[in-house]
Amino acid sequence: MTMQWVDNPWFYALAIPALILNGISKGGLGGGVGSVSVPMMALAIPPSQAAAIMLPILCVMDLPAIHAYFGRWDKAQMRIIIPAGLLGIAVGTLTFRYLNESWLRILLGVISIGFVLNSIRRKNPDAARPTRAKGWFWCSISGYTSFVAHSGGPPLTVYLLPQKLDKTVFVATSVIFFSVGNYVKIVPYMWLGLFDTRNLATSAMLFPVGIAGVYLGVWLHKRLSQALFYRIVYVLLLGTGAKLLYDGLTRL
Repeated sequence: MTMQWVDNPWFYALAIPALILNGISKGGLGGGVGSVSVPMMALAIPPSQAAAIMLPILCVMDLPAIHAYFGRWDKAQMRIIIPAGLLGIAVGTLTFRYLNESWLRILLGVISIGFVLNSIRRKNPDAARPTRAKGWFWCSISGYTSFVAHSGGPPLTVYLLPQKLDKTVFVATSVIFFSVGNYVKIVPYMWLGLFDTRNLATSAMLFPVGIAGVYLGVWLHKRLSQALFYRIVYVLLLGTGAKLLYDGLTRL
């Protein structure tokens, strides 16, 4: 049997930079910039197909990211954010066929932009004390949006960023949260019929691009000061939010 893959050149023109951005985000910058991957790919192919192609790539990209940050995550946070994320994935599984992706993008965009603008308004805010209620709220949203569009970065960042964690702890915690979620999503994606030979073959072709992006992110992480790191995260979160909001409004 001949293996086929997506043959639209515009898809690859969008997918390659999207995967590099996602890899950089996963490998060291965090902040939700990886959330632009599916919206970018969806300019050339259906969003559900873009999500299906992305998931195997994300699972492969998770492996070097876990290796780079193993054991550096915030263990107390894991007891809150992992169960909340799994709850969001479960809700996403049950509602996937009924979703309006435009309104989902709008919601994510408003959350991201609103958070950045509020942080600028506050000027040098003190680190916020985490609460279980905030963790369950934002991380269940993150799990939900991660399931439907691999766009869980902004809600998780809204919860983690005010705590002013060490940059390595911040990235490591994010890496483990999304790694667990990505591997859990495999079974629901299969159940929903999102995987086919064309999508899987396309994923396999793009594996090297995603892995290269992760190592680039790790390299950048080691060379950025913590202050510069958080400035970059704010900028990336603002850009991600603007992109998601624009996509949602233009597709209504």
